[in-house]
Amino acid sequence: MPLLTQSQADDEEYVLVASLDNARNLSNILKAITFKDHAIFSATPTGLRVTVEDSKCLQANAFIQAEIFQEYTIKEDLVGFQVNLTVLLDCLNIFGGSTVPGVSTALRMCYRGYGYPLTLFLEEGGVVTVCKINTQEPEEPIDFEFCSSNVTNKVILLSESLKEAFSELDMTSEVLQITMSPSQPYFRLSTFGNSGNAHYDYPKDSDMMELFKCTKTQTNRYKMSLLKPSTKALALSCKVSVRTDSRGFLSLQYLVRNDDGQICFVEYYCCPDEEVEEE
Repeated sequence: MPLLTQSQADDEEYVLVASLDNARNLSNILKAITFKDHAIFSATPTGLRVTVEDSKCLQANAFIQAEIFQEYTIKEDLVGFQVNLTVLLDCLNIFGGSTVPGVSTALRMCYRGYGYPLTLFLEEGGVVTVCKINTQEPEEPIDFEFCSSNVTNKVILLSESLKEAFSELDMTSEVLQITMSPSQPYFRLSTFGNSGNAHYDYPKDSDMMELFKCTKTQTNRYKMSLLKPSTKALALSCKVSVRTDSRGFLSLQYLVRNDDGQICFVEYYCCPDEEVEEE
């Protein structure tokens, strides 16, 4: 394949080179975090993290491990840049994002360093297209200080059951209320929309519940407008981990399998909307 046989001299100029036989393995996971134009790329020897943020209340991270790539070469401990995510996705789908079996777009992504564009070499059916996307100096992502030692409640669900809940809850509600408790209702989603109040409960021994680990009763509300982007990740995922910490911050971690069956993760952090008095 021409993309993977470029001269070594070219590679020596780049601080980051990442290649995929199927560009959809990158574009699909990036779609799961596309709700703002700009994304921060942070590459380390273990892989690529792409971060999108909204008004210091919401952060989405896509993690693509180095092993996912057919080639992954990095010459620094950390390579960071910011790009327009909408433009990047347009480039990745320049051949139409074919879903025809046996037909895929190969990708070689190269970055020379600060001030240089992100260069994409895309090949399908012997046709190679080169895209250069301007980069900016990356902003420092917000640290939500969400650490596992402060997690008070955690459940792991099959994504199908959460999709079902979202289809039944009233999305005209301004907030989604999440109750997690060691006793009933265990795990409850509530909305307060135009058609009245709605609750969706999960028994802790439900077939849809892979893990239930709740240490105290917590009820928190989150703005529905902030959570809606995460439904893109939900649609792609097979499992989701829902965690809250002692401050009521929410972590939604989605396990996503790509076209080749490899696992990537998408994580959303969301601030609570307001304190709710426990009943």
